[in-house]
Amino acid sequence: LSLYSSPARETKYVENPQTELEEGVSRLRHAMEPYTAWCQMELTSSSKVKVDRSLCSDFFSEGYEFLQKPPAGFYPRLGVIGFAGIIGLFLARGSKIKKLVYPAGLMGIATSMYYPQQAVAIAKVAGTQLYDWSLQGYITVESLWKDS
Repeated sequence: LSLYSSPARETKYVENPQTELEEGVSRLRHAMEPYTAWCQMELTSSSKVKVDRSLCSDFFSEGYEFLQKPPAGFYPRLGVIGFAGIIGLFLARGSKIKKLVYPAGLMGIATSMYYPQQAVAIAKVAGTQLYDWSLQGYITVESLWKDS
């Protein structure tokens, strides 16, 4: 036996035979191919122009204009908020839940420092939603308790 070479092995690649279901689906796809190509071409040509002109161009042009002429102090604020998220990732070692909660929480705190009015509005809506969910949970548990 040689220590530096190995004997040549004869290996062959053998494809698995297609099942009846796979063959049927293949035949159906080949039979429907001209129709699906025609439908795809018709839908793409008619809807692409509408989507490009209405949604995408307005959204991206507004975003581009905003980033070209941002309000005073926008980029430093964005840097602080992003840095808070990075610190949250650094502090959230070990747990997957911490990796979700810490960065989002620290970024939320940093954002609320710079945008207090929007933070109050979001907190009010979130508070009412949380109250509604807790009330629905209480009613559900109460009904299950009474039924049993």
